[in-house]
Amino acid sequence: MDYTGKEKLQDIFLMTLGTLLVSVGVYFFKFPNHFSMGGVSGLAILLGRAVQTPWLTPSVFNTAINLLFLVLGFLLLDKGFGLRTVYCTLLYSGLVQVFEWLCPLSAPLTDQKMLELFFAVILPAVGAAILFNIGASTGGTDIAALILKKHSGMDVGRALLVCDVAIAAGALLVFDVEAGLYSLLGLAFKSVLVDTSIESFNRRKAFFVITSQPDPVTDFVTHQLGRGATLWQAQGAYTHETHHVVLTVLSRGQAVALRQYLKRHDPHAFMIVANSSEIFGKGFLRA
Repeated sequence: MDYTGKEKLQDIFLMTLGTLLVSVGVYFFKFPNHFSMGGVSGLAILLGRAVQTPWLTPSVFNTAINLLFLVLGFLLLDKGFGLRTVYCTLLYSGLVQVFEWLCPLSAPLTDQKMLELFFAVILPAVGAAILFNIGASTGGTDIAALILKKHSGMDVGRALLVCDVAIAAGALLVFDVEAGLYSLLGLAFKSVLVDTSIESFNRRKAFFVITSQPDPVTDFVTHQLGRGATLWQAQGAYTHETHHVVLTVLSRGQAVALRQYLKRHDPHAFMIVANSSEIFGKGFLRA
């Protein structure tokens, strides 16, 4: 199988994994605890309580709203709407329904609210970060954002934030003060955790190695570590001696290996190591 085929399989696996994490977090931890932390799932929780009909559960509302946004996406957006979002939206809605059929819940899994809040935040946040990292999403308010961005001049990010806060605060009225406060707290945790997770998944070490022996360093990077490197000539500002600067980007494990190599073979080399989470190109993120 060529690289493209492997890449497609990897993306399908990551989309499935990310969607599964979101689905588990929403159904097993958000729904039974009434954690209305914005988005479609939060709105579904509020509607599930407001509409007192046995078969109109939060899972049903979650599926219906997501499918509605999916249809609107097809009607109002162009082909850039994305097959990935379609796949993840349908899988997410289907998984939540399957969980309700196989494992109906009448109460939270535990009596530890804070513990359940952590899982209600962490699982969907990590899942959303995985999906965002490969250009996918579970639809819902993401599709609404695309529609608003295309057909209005409003600040979409701010509008969605206001909606999320309003949905989370709605738990104060629909349920009780405790559920509302947990929902608002969970929304704050989620916004921080998604960004942190995305940066953690993509974090790499950018090395600037200033050395007078560039050939052994570049040989180790390219042949032993299997990474590319850029080399240019420089001059010391004080000594006016000629040096070379080697620039390379490595994973954490490779960064440790390069540091150990330089310590043994080029102890006079000057190293600058910087964390970076957005690196586009061969072997890293696709632009």
